[in-house]
Amino acid sequence: MRVTELTRDEEVRAQKLLDAQAKAADLFGAVEEGGLIAPGVRETAASDAIRDLAADMFGVSRYWHKRIVRAGPNTLQPYRQNPPDRILGEDDIAFCDFGPIFEDWEADFGRTFVIGDDPVKQQLRAALPVIFDAGRAFFDSHPDVTGEQLFDHVTVLAGQAGWEFGGTIAGHLVGEFPHEKIAGDEIGSYIAPESGEPMRRLDRTGRRCHWILEIHLVDRDRQIGGFHEELLDLGH
Repeated sequence: MRVTELTRDEEVRAQKLLDAQAKAADLFGAVEEGGLIAPGVRETAASDAIRDLAADMFGVSRYWHKRIVRAGPNTLQPYRQNPPDRILGEDDIAFCDFGPIFEDWEADFGRTFVIGDDPVKQQLRAALPVIFDAGRAFFDSHPDVTGEQLFDHVTVLAGQAGWEFGGTIAGHLVGEFPHEKIAGDEIGSYIAPESGEPMRRLDRTGRRCHWILEIHLVDRDRQIGGFHEELLDLGH
C-alpha cells in the first residue's frame, strides 16, 4: 500500500472511531435525560434498559465487552470483578461502562452518575474528567510515553487529588471489531504496569495504534467510586 493510501486508510480509521464515540456520547446523554439511572432500579435492569435504548437509537446489537452498571460499594470493583446485583439508592453514585459496536467499529465509553446532592459524590464525579484531561496532557507532551509510564502518572494524579486509583489498568487499544488486542492478553495492549513499549507505534499490520484512557477513582472509606473513559489520542 502506497503512502497516500496508508494516509487515507488512517484518516478513515480515525474518523470511524470518532463517529462511534460520538454515538456512545449521545447514548449516555439520552440515558441521563431519560432518568435510566434512578433510585429503586437494579443495576442489571439499568444495563438492559441502556442496551434497549442503544438498539432503538442506533441499531446496536453487539458489544465487545460485558455491559457494566455499578452503584454504591460495587463502584469500588475493577472491570474483571462481577459483584452481586444491587438496587440503586436514593443518595447514590453509579457508573456505566459500555463497549457498543457501531458498524463494526468499537466504542468504549464510561461515565458516572450521582443520585442526590451528596457533596463528596459530586466532587468525585467532577474530578474524573479533570484527571482524564491531565492524563491526556501528559500523553500529548511525552512523545515516547509507555503504557506503564502513563499508568503511573494517572495513579499519581489520583492521589494528588485526594482519591485512590481503583483500576488495575488505565486503558487499552481500540479499533475495529473484534477487539484489537495485539496478541491475546499481551501486556503491550494495555496502559498498565510492565507495559514498556512506546504507545505511539504501529501494530502488526502496520497501522497506527489508537488508545482508550480510563480513569477509575475510589474512596474506600466511603465505599464509593467513579469511572470516566473515552478515546485518548483522537478527538482533541
